[in-house]
Amino acid sequence: MSQKKDVYILGISAFYHDSAACLIKNGKILAASQEERFTRKKHDFSFPMNAINYCLKEAGITTKDLTYVAYYEKPFIKFERILYTYFRYAPFGIQSFLKAMPLWLKQKIFLKDTIQEKLNYEGEIIFTEHHESHAASAFYPSPYENAAVLTMDGVGEWTTTSYGVGNGNALNLLADIKFPHSLGLLYSAFTYYIGFRVNSGEYKLMGLAPYGEPKYVDLIKDNLLDIKADGSFKLNMKYFNYCAGLTMTNNRFHQLFGDAARKPETKLTQKHMDIARSIQVVTEEIVLKMADHVYDETKQENLCLAGGVALNCVGNGKILRKSKFKNVWIQPAAGDAGGALGAALFVWYKYLNNMRNVNNEDDLQSGSYLGPQYDDESVTQFVKSNESVYEKMDDEQMTKRIAELIRDENVIGLFQGRAEFGPRALGARSIIADARSEKMQEVLNLKIKFRESFRPFAPSVLEQDVGEYFEMDSKSPYMLLVAPVNSKQVLEESRSVNEGGLNRLKTKRSHIPAVTHVDYSARIQTVTEKTNGTYYRIIDEFKKLTGSSVIINTSFNIRGEPIVGSPEDAYRCFMCTNMDYLVIGNYLFDKSKQPNKDKYKKDDIVQELD
Repeated sequence: MSQKKDVYILGISAFYHDSAACLIKNGKILAASQEERFTRKKHDFSFPMNAINYCLKEAGITTKDLTYVAYYEKPFIKFERILYTYFRYAPFGIQSFLKAMPLWLKQKIFLKDTIQEKLNYEGEIIFTEHHESHAASAFYPSPYENAAVLTMDGVGEWTTTSYGVGNGNALNLLADIKFPHSLGLLYSAFTYYIGFRVNSGEYKLMGLAPYGEPKYVDLIKDNLLDIKADGSFKLNMKYFNYCAGLTMTNNRFHQLFGDAARKPETKLTQKHMDIARSIQVVTEEIVLKMADHVYDETKQENLCLAGGVALNCVGNGKILRKSKFKNVWIQPAAGDAGGALGAALFVWYKYLNNMRNVNNEDDLQSGSYLGPQYDDESVTQFVKSNESVYEKMDDEQMTKRIAELIRDENVIGLFQGRAEFGPRALGARSIIADARSEKMQEVLNLKIKFRESFRPFAPSVLEQDVGEYFEMDSKSPYMLLVAPVNSKQVLEESRSVNEGGLNRLKTKRSHIPAVTHVDYSARIQTVTEKTNGTYYRIIDEFKKLTGSSVIINTSFNIRGEPIVGSPEDAYRCFMCTNMDYLVIGNYLFDKSKQPNKDKYKKDDIVQELD
């Protein structure tokens, strides 16, 4: 009797931003990673050959063993939309058209040939639609047998927002909003106007919003868009430039708000903060109305989210607390990188009609620990070749020592196990510190991350203790939900302090000040031993020492670079910053004992400031 052949499906997203690859075997997610982790180019959009090679190596196969390759969108339909838009706005946009066409004609439109050539692959290639990929990435790895699905981003082929229903292995999209009317592009327009980089700085805009007041909400709603009761909307395109220009906003937009777009790196004013707060409020209103409409139409108690807008964790928190849905699950790689995963899963479940096996409790994404890992031998080779000074410990010694170092207000780079898939560090490639420290937010922002002082930090908390610290009674394993800090933790006298703008940073607001944002909120990661292993045990040891089960968790990188990918990346970042200790596996590096401190400079690691 012949053995049934394994089905390997390689998912790919490429050529826009955050290129990535994912490999599944008989429906199980084996590996997934963004290309940027290998090339060290933030948001790298190139064909993800390094990520593909990693996935194949993880499975121990070659491209000859692949059953299908899935690409996350349909390039000809996208090209049609781009041509139609340029012709519609002609002769405006000729500069943008001339800039875009060479790349389209060289790489993007003939993707089948590109994939066959680069992979030396002659098998079947399947092109899913962009929002089908997002929807598949949201529903298929989720814990739910049945769920509504909502996808929101800038734009795919034509669609910018869609919703549908997943039932078992069936997934059907029911309605959509089409370009140029886009919540993602609306938010990106304000990202651009406030002086942050589009497709990179949206989370900065979200982090800036709590410093402002929603003074411009009516101005935005009266002029820029028309919001319906079901959350659908139309943008007033006379204020936007993204259809045919090289910028997101135009002079009418600037006149409406009284100023030109802020130049990057210039001073942030209270007005900028008020505008950020205003667009965040409008965004939250839209996503809440959308969520409730989707509930009314689908009558599902579970909601799955994906698309770049699903990385707006403040909006996600509002959906969890205020919408009609009982449960919410968000794809941790919600942006275009997750499209690679969605495309592969779409082929397995919908195209091949394979059954799903879920328990409505645990998701199928393994904590999103799907990236590369490094064994003891490779770490040993690195530290010897680098002549680094280290101390090697067993697992129990290591967790206790790290907990003690955190308690003593040291900043630690943590490099453990498989890397995370998605933009959030979840304890595998993290910088960690004591959330109780008043000085730690400023230290981390200015001396470690080299970034803007207003940026908040996220807490990691033991799942069983989350209610002690935050107004949340659900899981948040992927750091994609914001919730208020529990009133028991808040210092009530801080509420009467009347500081404005960035001066609000000076006020201690709670017993965990380093992770309490100026609006008394936090972006939470809940941690379990089953999923997070070593990271859980570190926090548990910290709790035994201090009584606190909350620590700071921020991504192991500095401004302008991707999260570290290799031990070499980790050591270089450690040496170029004011981190105190580095832990790679079971190796502990004390900064003060390293012999090669003069070899490393911050400029060596910062490729660009955005």
